[in-house]
Amino acid sequence: MSRRFPRFLLAAAFAALPAIAAKAQDWPSKAITMVVPYAAGGGTDVIARAVAQKLQDRLGVGVVVENRAGAGGNLGTTAAAQAPADGYTVLISNIGPMAVNPSLFKNLKHDPAEVLEPVTLIAKAPLLLLVHPSVKANSVAELVALAKAQPEGLTYGTAGHGSANHIATALFELMAGVKLKHAPYRGAGPALNDLLGGHIPMMFATLPSAIGHVNGGGLKALAVTTAERAPALPQVPTLAEAGVPGYEASGWYGVFVRKGTAQAIVDKLRSEVATIINLPEVRRNLELEGAQPIGNTPAEFAAFVKAEREKWSKVVAEADIKIE
Repeated sequence: MSRRFPRFLLAAAFAALPAIAAKAQDWPSKAITMVVPYAAGGGTDVIARAVAQKLQDRLGVGVVVENRAGAGGNLGTTAAAQAPADGYTVLISNIGPMAVNPSLFKNLKHDPAEVLEPVTLIAKAPLLLLVHPSVKANSVAELVALAKAQPEGLTYGTAGHGSANHIATALFELMAGVKLKHAPYRGAGPALNDLLGGHIPMMFATLPSAIGHVNGGGLKALAVTTAERAPALPQVPTLAEAGVPGYEASGWYGVFVRKGTAQAIVDKLRSEVATIINLPEVRRNLELEGAQPIGNTPAEFAAFVKAEREKWSKVVAEADIKIE
């Protein structure tokens, strides 16, 4: 038996279309909340605040950065996934919640690929292998030897389970043949603070979050994680050069909104962010901090996230990474 869609419902649906389109065209007409799923002070937070200030100036509405740290970035990701699909909640996220956690956490409330829409990749950045100045290692080889001499290995800090720091360290353990002890924090900022204070001996951190401490002598950078040296720290060798051939990993930062957000809003947000990161002063600051501005299209960013998820799910499985 065929079922007909009631005419009044069909009419109501069509009548609503102009209102939806008008709302998209009027965006933004109120303040925007920019969710960062980590504590203040880490690379994701630094990038988000740089974009938020310029976005606020350009759009003429408030852009409030809200740090929702916890569960390896899953708390903030869930908050963004449960927000209305109206463009007024924007998530600034990275490799952890978007590409690693789906393989690492077995009971995620939401699969980010199903509930969040990629808008644009803000930037990519190397990570640095960092140690406190008191650590008696001035090279990767010396650090590996030191770690192997410790019964339980050296302790390393991260922004939480599944974060870029965590996955980069897991890959390092796998490729360097060393066992380390994981100390997850509620963001890279708190972990960096403990590294600076000498409470933990080492960690991988994104270059934008750590370059000031390296240049100021507060931390020693033993290597960068990319295939080529970072222009911002040309004296620091790559991990491949330092004795871990084939090692390569990058941190990245991107913009996401709730799936179902009007395409006009997605396109406008992408256009604004791409314009912002290509402003001469913003681009210069990002590059000085070791980040490479991108600003690609939603389709290009979606393909990038999909490839990252496939890559790191294999690392999670091969390294047998488990949440302790």
